[in-house]
Amino acid sequence: MSNVAENGPNAPLDGGRSQSLMLRGWHLIVDGLAALGTGLICVLMIIICADIVARNAMGASLPLVSELGALLLVMIVCLQLASTVRADRLARTEIFYVGFRRRHPTSGALLSAIFNLVGAAVIGGIAYASIRILQKDWTAGEYIGVTGIATLPTWPFRALILLGMTVAALEFIIRALGDLLIAFRPRNTQ
Repeated sequence: MSNVAENGPNAPLDGGRSQSLMLRGWHLIVDGLAALGTGLICVLMIIICADIVARNAMGASLPLVSELGALLLVMIVCLQLASTVRADRLARTEIFYVGFRRRHPTSGALLSAIFNLVGAAVIGGIAYASIRILQKDWTAGEYIGVTGIATLPTWPFRALILLGMTVAALEFIIRALGDLLIAFRPRNTQ
């Protein structure tokens, strides 16, 4: 049975030996981005609550709330995507996948590798497309809000979206490599 099937998706890919320093560093980056996303959820909740209080007290919404909320929501998803991939929590048909992987570890690992490679291609494509958006926002000085009241540049948000998507694509690649190692490792012939 595969190491992933025995010990879960976060099991070391090296057969139970301690993880390498580089892999631990990578996990720290992925977890750090997820923690930043969690902190931004708190910020978003505070902004929404402040807007509700302002609407009830003053009869008007706070500036930037809708635009900032939209950008924060996308950024939160992007920052936490790599952690979701690493925890093997993406939506898929578990009815087939788990049983198939348990009964056929090699074929299941190959199927998982294909899934992860397609995920890397799709998320990598989104990251690549985000580069142009970031460049445009940077060079044109794009901002959200109303001039003279409250404005924020959009490029920091776009940069974090690009970072989150890039890290998620790399996490998909790492997962695919782990699955390929499982699929093609030598079997004991006892």
